[in-house]
Amino acid sequence: MRILTLSLLLAVALPVLAQEKAAPAKGEPRITGRKIYLNEDDKPAFPVPPDGFDKKRADIPHGKLEMIEYDSKTVGTKRKLNVYTPPGYTKEKKYPVLYLLHGIGGDETEWERFAAPDILLDNLIADGKAQPMIIVMPNGRAQKNDRAEGNVFAAAPAFTAFERDLLDDVIPFIEARYSVNPDREHRALAGLSMGGGQSLNFGLGHLDKFAWVGGFSSAPNTKKPAELLPNPAAATKQLKLLWLSCGNQDGLINISQGVHAYLKENKVPHIWHVATHGHDAPEWKQALYYFVQQVFKDK
Repeated sequence: MRILTLSLLLAVALPVLAQEKAAPAKGEPRITGRKIYLNEDDKPAFPVPPDGFDKKRADIPHGKLEMIEYDSKTVGTKRKLNVYTPPGYTKEKKYPVLYLLHGIGGDETEWERFAAPDILLDNLIADGKAQPMIIVMPNGRAQKNDRAEGNVFAAAPAFTAFERDLLDDVIPFIEARYSVNPDREHRALAGLSMGGGQSLNFGLGHLDKFAWVGGFSSAPNTKKPAELLPNPAAATKQLKLLWLSCGNQDGLINISQGVHAYLKENKVPHIWHVATHGHDAPEWKQALYYFVQQVFKDK
């Protein structure tokens, strides 16, 4: 298995960051200054979300968002998970699970800060547009000091190591604590930026574990397309959904474009959604809004 070296990640990302000189507080590094080439099919697959899609509504049931701890044998310490359970969650029912990964500048709170998944899901479930599901937002930096501080790029190897933490620690913990369907058809993996690369790498590398995979604005840690899917025909039979999205003003769009081109050439069904955003929170919020409407449904 090829592992992206830290030096390659730095070589790709640091020149871009140097042009910005500063990253947003407690957020993802801005990606600017790259020449972007758009192809004819780099277009939105969905419209702009309706007004109020991300606003909390008082007249509907609400789910629960809680921070919990689990024992990570992979890292050798206790680690945190941000977990959403849908309205009316009960042990009498089995739920599907979306594992949702953050970017290189974030942690287990990033999705809550950037996109309010609990509000999105509450609204969509109330409108009958999404299945009731559990969303697990872990820390994808598998090391003892997993805070996003200092030189965040120095933690790149810890994002690779998270593969074992996810498979060996996080998923078993969630399936022991919550009432879930513990099979691939009820398990999805998606993420933004570095987490998008992780989701494609880990999800497509373990199709026995995940049937629904999504990469939002995937970063340079993403494996080359032929390594992600060395057997496109077999993957086509296993995947229920493969999602790729990126903003058309994102300096990293070439990563997702390359995966899309490979999938298209090899006739692997997938969603390719290119909206009018950069490498930013509005892009990821609308991507999540549409992604959760596609998963855990019969096609």
